[in-house]
Amino acid sequence: MTASRAPLTRDSLRLKITVQRVRMDGTEFRVISPAKPLKNGAFYRSRRSLDLYVDRPDGHRIGTLFLLAARSPRTLIHLPMRTTATAPGVGWEDEKPLDLVLAHRAVQFRPTRWKKLRERLTAGNAPRETRTASVPESDLQAGHASGRAPWSDPDSSGLRQDEFAETLFLTGTTPALREAARQVFAVTEEGPPAAATGLYIAGGCNYHVCRGLFTWEELQAGGWDELHIEFSPPWAK
Repeated sequence: MTASRAPLTRDSLRLKITVQRVRMDGTEFRVISPAKPLKNGAFYRSRRSLDLYVDRPDGHRIGTLFLLAARSPRTLIHLPMRTTATAPGVGWEDEKPLDLVLAHRAVQFRPTRWKKLRERLTAGNAPRETRTASVPESDLQAGHASGRAPWSDPDSSGLRQDEFAETLFLTGTTPALREAARQVFAVTEEGPPAAATGLYIAGGCNYHVCRGLFTWEELQAGGWDELHIEFSPPWAK
């Protein structure tokens, strides 16, 4: 059984996930997480930006979860990353590790409720199902023909950022979430092979590959931080 309504085809992006349903204050919430912990996907708040570090495999998983969030208007996508091994080059700017929650704008979840919900999710007796999610690869190109970022459309307004309980919430429309997924996949594809097998210097300009999700004008208008996505070779086994 797939976690999305997308048909399972040869061209589908597939991912093992856990699905949990928690009833709180009279409302049932559906929460999806990766079935296995992320080893080489880490997320930090620094003095200047929000920084997501990924290698190819975990970057691929994270990009697929962005696409799944774009197709899931009634689901929270939770990426626990606070306990991931420290990424290379981190520690110079008092970086603070964060978890990440992705949500379609239609979910209308208040981040201030997250701490209580997370306690229910992580309880030892909390029921969970393991499934295979599938998302068509065509979602990476859907609505991208114009070449314009979806947050240039006043009806899209980018990915809203809210931080609460050591977690950053990214909430947006289907086009905005798909555009974010494209940036994550681009980093995983463009990460140079030499960096994965040879000497690696974090942030080294000789093979530095990164993407940002917001322009300066958008940051000024929305009061949001730039979300910086950087390729890194695997740092944890």
